[in-house]
Amino acid sequence: MTALAAATAATALTAFTTTPTAPAPTARTTHPAAHPPHPPRLRISTAYELPGDRVYPEGVAADPRSGRLYAASFETGAVYRMTPGRRVAETFLPAGTDGRHTANGLKADRAGRLWVTDSTRGVCVYDLRTRRLLARFDATGKAPSFVNDLTLTPEGSAYLTDSLRNVVYRVTPSQFARARAEGGRDRLTVHSDLSGLLPPRPGEVPSALNGIAAGPGGRYLLTVDMTGGGLYRVDPHTGKASRVDTHGVELRNADGLETAGNRMWVVHNTDNALSRWRIGHHGTTARQEARASDPDLQLPTTLARSHGTLFVVRSQFDKGGPMGPGTPRTPFTIAAVHGL
Repeated sequence: MTALAAATAATALTAFTTTPTAPAPTARTTHPAAHPPHPPRLRISTAYELPGDRVYPEGVAADPRSGRLYAASFETGAVYRMTPGRRVAETFLPAGTDGRHTANGLKADRAGRLWVTDSTRGVCVYDLRTRRLLARFDATGKAPSFVNDLTLTPEGSAYLTDSLRNVVYRVTPSQFARARAEGGRDRLTVHSDLSGLLPPRPGEVPSALNGIAAGPGGRYLLTVDMTGGGLYRVDPHTGKASRVDTHGVELRNADGLETAGNRMWVVHNTDNALSRWRIGHHGTTARQEARASDPDLQLPTTLARSHGTLFVVRSQFDKGGPMGPGTPRTPFTIAAVHGL
């Protein structure tokens, strides 16, 4: 989910674009592909504050059972819990918990578990009630890895992107149960390899896959090439991947994805933008319905949709974080966005 740029060797990899982009606009602008009659105008407010002056958040997830939200710190690995009606979040998992010093994607499942990706290792799964580590799945092998984002399907499987290997991993319910029975640790296994589908980028860090989301009923998965701009469909049963027809619109700088029915929302990080898409019935086509940008998004990385509100992570990675020097605006916050 950020700027994978310079730090491949140091493993302080983030997951954004590898090429500089134009500065964010200083006023609200819209870029609708289909020219809707009433272009969206974002309404942005601060929903939650995250304690700490070096948070640089990256992931966010909504708990489908309690309505609470969780956010993750890329800088420290801490995880925060946000409760509706309380502006300031509480620390749910302190920095360095279970040896994690970074955290990216988050997802809460209906079994009361929180999945937390660690880009340098893999994914940890926690009990939301006890905060206990239930299992850990590691990316193995000699090739550089950056485990980035994840999604869950209704039958209980987790799918995770690797932004350097350009693969999608899968953890099935049976694999999770086996890991718990055998000491709580296992390897991530590749479910789909998209490296042959993505356009080559000679001379650049080969980072590409970023956000991932499931279609209705988990019939298909959608994942995005943040540097090439392509959207890809993955069959959760066979692992077969194909490019989605987006009617000539590229998803440049696309980061987190969120789906609900046949709608998809996309965060475009360094563009300070959000877009909304309509997905075809089989997930093979997608049409952009609207796009809006606003500097008050503060370099967004991902989003979660809950009760009609988009909760967007304001990473501020370009303000003294992994993307460059500067001073962040504190406290770090999660925005509530309406109008898209």
